[in-house]
Amino acid sequence: MIKVISINILYFDLGQGQDYIYHGVTNFTGVHKHDQLLLSAQQEQLFSKKHPHEIFPEYYLLKINQFDDVARNTLDEWIYFLKNEEIREEFQAKGLKRAKELLDVSKLPEEERLSYDKHIKNLHYQSSMFHSSYTTGQLEGQKEGRIEGRKEGKVEGRMEEKRAMAQVMKKQGIETSVITEVSGLSPEEIDSL
Repeated sequence: MIKVISINILYFDLGQGQDYIYHGVTNFTGVHKHDQLLLSAQQEQLFSKKHPHEIFPEYYLLKINQFDDVARNTLDEWIYFLKNEEIREEFQAKGLKRAKELLDVSKLPEEERLSYDKHIKNLHYQSSMFHSSYTTGQLEGQKEGRIEGRKEGKVEGRMEEKRAMAQVMKKQGIETSVITEVSGLSPEEIDSL
């Protein structure tokens, strides 16, 4: 059995309350007798749960605008990101590093972002081609030599693309540490651009 959790990110005021995270569970009340629906003994044993709300969806409402920008835990780090479109260096929440990379790319001017997207698609294509050429198991000595030559050319081409992308990011004033993460170039290589 899979537990369903619904997270709703609200950028508008829904209801009144002082908190910025609200949690709700599904409870069932009889329409006529106003009694609470409970699990039978067999259902408790089958699901290893005592109450229906432990089986049915849970809901979280994140009222982003009420967040005070103090990250007390990893969930707060995500809320900070959602509110401010910024990720602090000290944040440790799982997935935030990747979100930072995507955020940095999304902030590039359209022409540079399209160039970056094209570069990434090209890398995926090259990786796919390289992988498929070796998985067929039918490479001969001559073919291997050609593939190695192409591979060296592709590697050099990729390095040129990485340098060009890093140079554009550097001109935009993006931090060297971010450029290093996105491009894979060393800080020394970036400084020399």
